[in-house]
Amino acid sequence: MTFEQASLLILLLAMLVLFSLERFRIEVIAIAGLLAGYALRLYSTEQVFSGFASPVVITVVEILLIVQVLARARLFDQLADFFVRARFSNTAVIATLSGAAGFISIFMNDIGAFSIALPATLRVSAALAIPKRQLIMPISFAALLGGIVSLIGTPANMLVSNALAEASGTGFRLFDFAYVGLPVAIVGIVMTAWLAPRLFPKEESDTPEPTSSSRRRITERRVPAASLLIGTRLSDLPDRFSLQPHSLIRDEKFLFGTPDKLVVEAGDLLLVEADHTVLEGLQSGGTLLPQRHPSLALADLDYVEAVVMPESTLVGSRLHSLEVFSSRDIAVSALSMRSPRIEGRFADLQLSIGDILVLEGEQEAIAEALDECECLPLAAQRPPPKSASWQPFAIFAAGVAATGFELVTPDIAFAGVVLVLALLNYLNIRKAMADLNWPIIIMLGAMIPIGSAVATTGTAQVIAAALGSMVLLTEPTVGIALVLFLSMLLTPFVNNATVAIVMSPIAVAFAATGHHSPSAYLIAVAAGASLDFLTPFGHHNNTLAMGIGSYRFSDFLRAGAPLTLVSYGLALLLIYLFWL
Repeated sequence: MTFEQASLLILLLAMLVLFSLERFRIEVIAIAGLLAGYALRLYSTEQVFSGFASPVVITVVEILLIVQVLARARLFDQLADFFVRARFSNTAVIATLSGAAGFISIFMNDIGAFSIALPATLRVSAALAIPKRQLIMPISFAALLGGIVSLIGTPANMLVSNALAEASGTGFRLFDFAYVGLPVAIVGIVMTAWLAPRLFPKEESDTPEPTSSSRRRITERRVPAASLLIGTRLSDLPDRFSLQPHSLIRDEKFLFGTPDKLVVEAGDLLLVEADHTVLEGLQSGGTLLPQRHPSLALADLDYVEAVVMPESTLVGSRLHSLEVFSSRDIAVSALSMRSPRIEGRFADLQLSIGDILVLEGEQEAIAEALDECECLPLAAQRPPPKSASWQPFAIFAAGVAATGFELVTPDIAFAGVVLVLALLNYLNIRKAMADLNWPIIIMLGAMIPIGSAVATTGTAQVIAAALGSMVLLTEPTVGIALVLFLSMLLTPFVNNATVAIVMSPIAVAFAATGHHSPSAYLIAVAAGASLDFLTPFGHHNNTLAMGIGSYRFSDFLRAGAPLTLVSYGLALLLIYLFWL
């Protein structure tokens, strides 16, 4: 073993330990490792930052930008309305939600799929009184399983495809991974949906808190022609739609009468009070729509919550008289009031100390206005979903189709998607770039030269030879079983992209030792890198799931161990059937 090979192995081991300890930021570890590799002369000066120009990194950035738009469109949120009406069993709800999350994950990274599915999942949990513990972990696992199915489902698959292209001249096609990934995903989703209600039975602590315990907003919304509210009595709105009505306006006139006599019609205005998640869900489904800001495109708007302080000049003012906002094209879209007395139209409401305004407009204008009227900004929010929420998905589908038919490479296709979304005002690139998960991108770009050095320094061949002396690599099933096992062993401790970078050269070397095609070995790497169910820290989805679902570390072992064993055996069988 040469000095370069020994130093690279020590560097990789040290980085893997530091990644798993989570004592330092991942981007700091990655950059330190990148510079350490340069100091050890593992790659040239020109190669140090070559990873950041890799099509893999560019594609990941593009997909993360697109995911921000798709998460705002929240077409998936309409599934919650379906479950509220259908009343499926818990297992059926879990399986359907997980299947939808897995399907979305086929066409975008698994973090994005989990982010899109999460709001609908939480809403279904509250609406049907299903414990979050039965829903959140299956959604996380389903997003990981769906990522195995396609080239763009996870960065690990693209890295594996690059490794195949370097070894044989041609990478994997968009759905080459589906021969193994699709059956594994289906079996895994069904298995998790069956296990979750049994592993996480409903407890008293799972009983949802009353809606009044969360911050509720008052707003004036219009009932569109196709709204589910049409024909509903005002007295039925709290139970059916979690809305507390205060006024019904038709043709700019108040309708008076008892709530059980007043019926909602198309074109009516409703002054309602509800949790903001309920309002966003009804808006995304086209059930109750706000009045749009007249001056700005949706992608250019900022949404800020601000509290009325005791010294504020707004105390005692009514919403229609707030010149400090109207002169700057800032709209008050909703209000959280301390006073229980609500009368008249939304614009007639009077502000008191402690009331919280929801403002929409340009960021600088909002900051200037709040400073002038002495209100305290609390938090910036994501823009609400557009009513035409199918359009971003259609644009994204066109990019996926262009990649699927091999018209252009993924980085070019999704660059076109980003451009179209920006031109149609669905995406503000400047703001979206600021919201990207840059530590993950930096880590990915920094790890690519280190992973490449595993192949160029001959380290992969050394590892392959060492492991090959322990097993019979002339039999491809043995080598593939070992590669799959090693990939699954690493992925709970480091992210799947790093596993793919480290394991791909080793898999290619295994194939060369046995004089086999590297395709089957690299498919094993891709599958193993995404079968990450045993720990809450191996993947960001599981980390988020642990926090949101209040899981313990042992919960992942209980649910993940049987799923890992079944997935390993099934993946190995499918690789043998389709790739050998």
